[in-house]
Amino acid sequence: MSDDSGAAAPSKDNPQSPTNTRSGGDQSQAAPGTNPQAPPPGSQGIKTVPATKGSNAPGNDFDELFTLSKDVNFISVPVTVKDPEGKMVDGLLAQDFSVYEDNVKQTITFFTSDPFPLSAAVVIDLGISENTLKKVAGTYSALDGSFGPFDKVAVFTYGNSVHKQSDFGNPQRLQLALQRIRDLEGQNPGAPVVGGPFGSGPTNNGKQVDGAPLPLQTGSRESHVLNDAILMAAGELAHQPRENRKIIFVISNGYEYGSRASYAQVLKVLLTNGIAIYAVGIEDATIPGLGKLDKLHIPGQGYTDILPKYANATGGDVINSYSREAIESAYQTITAQARNQYTLGYTTPQRPSSVYRDIEVRVKRPGLLVTAKHGYYPLPPQRETPTEAPATPAAPTPAQPPPTAPSSGK
Repeated sequence: MSDDSGAAAPSKDNPQSPTNTRSGGDQSQAAPGTNPQAPPPGSQGIKTVPATKGSNAPGNDFDELFTLSKDVNFISVPVTVKDPEGKMVDGLLAQDFSVYEDNVKQTITFFTSDPFPLSAAVVIDLGISENTLKKVAGTYSALDGSFGPFDKVAVFTYGNSVHKQSDFGNPQRLQLALQRIRDLEGQNPGAPVVGGPFGSGPTNNGKQVDGAPLPLQTGSRESHVLNDAILMAAGELAHQPRENRKIIFVISNGYEYGSRASYAQVLKVLLTNGIAIYAVGIEDATIPGLGKLDKLHIPGQGYTDILPKYANATGGDVINSYSREAIESAYQTITAQARNQYTLGYTTPQRPSSVYRDIEVRVKRPGLLVTAKHGYYPLPPQRETPTEAPATPAAPTPAQPPPTAPSSGK
C-alpha cells in the first residue's frame, strides 16, 4: 500500500506467517492529481545523502547513517520500489515515502538512494538432482561476475548438513571457492536403496519364514536442512561491517525438511540483524502452478518451498529460473536490486525489547509495488550495536544449532 493518509496502517498477523509482499500505489484514497509536489530533498529535517551514480564504493556521505545505526533506537529500512512491469523505479524523494511502526506513522530522519556494497552469503543447495546441479555449476562464472570489487562474499553448501566453503572475501576469493565446489555431486534421481536387517521380513536360522508377510520397504528420507543453512549464514553475516548491505543469496528449490532450527527461530535472527533473503528458485520452484503452494507445510513433511516466506518477511525477492540463461540473468537482477534500494531511517520512540514490531512502508505514487521487511526485533537494552545474532535459546549461534529434536521446518 502507498496511501499516505493519516489513518493507521492495517495490522498484520503473526510475523511467523507473513503475508505476500505489500503492493505500493495509492489505492484511490485521494482524488487524482491531488498529490502535492515533492519538496526538494533535505527539507523538514531529513538527512538526505545525494546519489553518487556509477559508484558502489562507500563514501563519507554514509558516515551519518552509520553513526545513527549505533543507536539501538535508530531503525534502517531498505526499500525496493517497482512499477507494474517489475522494473525498479528510481528518482523518488524522501517526501514520497512514509513509514509506520505498529500502525503509528514515524518521522523519517534519514534517506538515501545511493547504492550500497554487499555482504552476501551465497547458499547453494546440493540436495537437488545431479543434472540440475551441473546446470547451476555452469553458471558460477556469471554468479562471480554479478558482484563488485567492494562486495564481500562467502559460500555455504547444504544437503543433509551445512558446510562453509569459504569465508567472506572479495570476488577473487569467491571465484576460487566456486571452482572448488564445481565438481560436487547432487542427488541421484533414481529409486532409493533399501535393505538391512529390517528389509527382509522374519527369518528362522537365516531362512525366510514361509507365509510371513514382508514389510513394506521404504527408503529413508533425505534431510534438506535449508533452515539450518540460512541460520549458519546469518550468524556469519551478523559480524560483517555496518557499511555493507547484508543479504543471503540462496540457489535452491526451496524444499525444507529435517532442520534442527525452525523457521520462526531463523526469522528472528534475520530480522534482528537486518538481513534479507534473496533466492534463485530452481527445479520444482520453477513449475507453473506451484506458486500457490509455496507456503504449504504438512506436519512431518517439511515445506514444499519456504523461500517465498523468508523473502517476503525480510524484504528480499525470489526469481524462479529454469534455463541456464535465466539463472545467469537472475544473478545480475538480484545483486542490482539489493544494491540499489532506497534506504529510509527513523528513530523509534519505543524502548528496546524482545517484542516483534511491525513495519509498513508506503509510497505516494499509485500503482507501484513496495518491498521492505515486514518488521524487526529490537535488541535488548544492554546491547550496543545490532551486528551480532541474539544469544538466546530461540536463536542459537550457527556452530551450535538448537538442541531440540528435528522439527521438520515447523
